[in-house]
Amino acid sequence: MKTIEWKNGKIRIIDQTKLPHKLEYIYPRTVAEVVAAIKTMKIRGAPVIGVAAAFGMVLGYPKVAQTAKALLASRPTANSIAWAVNRMLSVRGGRAELLIEAQRIAREDMEINRRIGKNGSKLIRSGMTVLTHCNAGALATVDYGTALGVLRAAREKGTRFKVLACETRPLLQGARLTAWELKRLKIPFRLITDNMAGHFMQRGEVDLVVVGADRIARNLDVANKIGTYALAVLARENDIPFYVAAPYSVIDRTIKTGKDIPIEERNEEEVLSFAGKRIAPKGVKAANPAFDITPHRYIIGIITERGILRPSQAIN
Repeated sequence: MKTIEWKNGKIRIIDQTKLPHKLEYIYPRTVAEVVAAIKTMKIRGAPVIGVAAAFGMVLGYPKVAQTAKALLASRPTANSIAWAVNRMLSVRGGRAELLIEAQRIAREDMEINRRIGKNGSKLIRSGMTVLTHCNAGALATVDYGTALGVLRAAREKGTRFKVLACETRPLLQGARLTAWELKRLKIPFRLITDNMAGHFMQRGEVDLVVVGADRIARNLDVANKIGTYALAVLARENDIPFYVAAPYSVIDRTIKTGKDIPIEERNEEEVLSFAGKRIAPKGVKAANPAFDITPHRYIIGIITERGILRPSQAIN
């Protein structure tokens, strides 16, 4: 089951806002509809929104410059959109050639994630409990996943382990999406609220933390879903290895450190409301940064398709 694909002459995308209750698809026909799907998180996850941007470039032909600008503005933190758009801009030819390249990017994403999974699976031993945050599974990619791809590959090798999945406020990607995926994969897990993670770490009930990434600076500082930094600090305090799983393309060579990564601020209503019902008193204001920065000193390694990068291996 692919999160996104070009099927019968059009884009087909799983609508992640309907999960876990309904598995429904959307079929964006214009660049504006692709941008709207990315902004509203009908499709989300750094690798897969890059693929969505590649297909969006096909829909926008021949207005490639205008299309690129609209896609680049859709979500500012993830590097994958810029990476995919720039790759599509380098294509020589017309719409047919653009489609060939977009489909190639989609196929590569699946291959890359399987290699990430294979490289990271060696870190997981039988009897472990692995904590993960947000959703870095098949739904965040074309298929297979990054952080969950590591768990998936370990499971396929026969390693028996358990997972603690953080719910991931305010949009509950862990509760809605990661839980849905883990259940389908038949990997034993428990769902916890974000503020329970420290409790389980302190009690010795977490052996490893594996998360995804939306953008990585040259010095290997990592931007990921809000709450990741706190987990990294807690992991360090409790001597728990903290790993990031991400495609090599997520590394932004134009960004020196995490301080230079733009942080998306989303609509405050995502914090003030829950399941369409307001939970805060009228007149209350909220902050809603979608990501935070984890300094590389808290990270043991970054699991990529090329191997595991260590914090000392800053990218030039």
